[in-house]
Amino acid sequence: MIGNKRVVVVLPAYNAERTLEQTYREIPFDVVDDVILIDDASADQTVALARRLGITTIVHERNLGYGANQKTCYRAALERGADIVVMLHADYQYTPRLIPAMAYLLGSGEFDARSPARCWRRSRRARLGQFRLRRPDAVADSLCRVPGRRAHLPGEVLS
Repeated sequence: MIGNKRVVVVLPAYNAERTLEQTYREIPFDVVDDVILIDDASADQTVALARRLGITTIVHERNLGYGANQKTCYRAALERGADIVVMLHADYQYTPRLIPAMAYLLGSGEFDARSPARCWRRSRRARLGQFRLRRPDAVADSLCRVPGRRAHLPGEVLS
């Protein structure tokens, strides 16, 4: 929770059995209130592992693709009372340790969205992109063009 705002991490997943536990264990639960995994009909043991870890898990009975997985993630987060949603890929593309920075920026009200860019500097640290959007309905469109982890205020996504 950040300043009375409920932070929910959503994990879109497809065959993420090998990386899920590492991703989950690094989530900072001093900031994150809830974690939801949406499995897109994985052929491996992603669902069994998620449930063993105690993660709320929703399963697509057939593969619907990444876009549909994202929509299910956002809807599930809203249904569970999210004020801030952080999308984190279960395949450990990015370290979950950046979640507090992203969530605090949203919690401050200064930004509608945060998204890391896949740009690397000499230090090999990911550079984070910041969005200050003029149109709240532009959040989903803007973020769909940037791969990786996202954080946003949920009211602007499914309107």
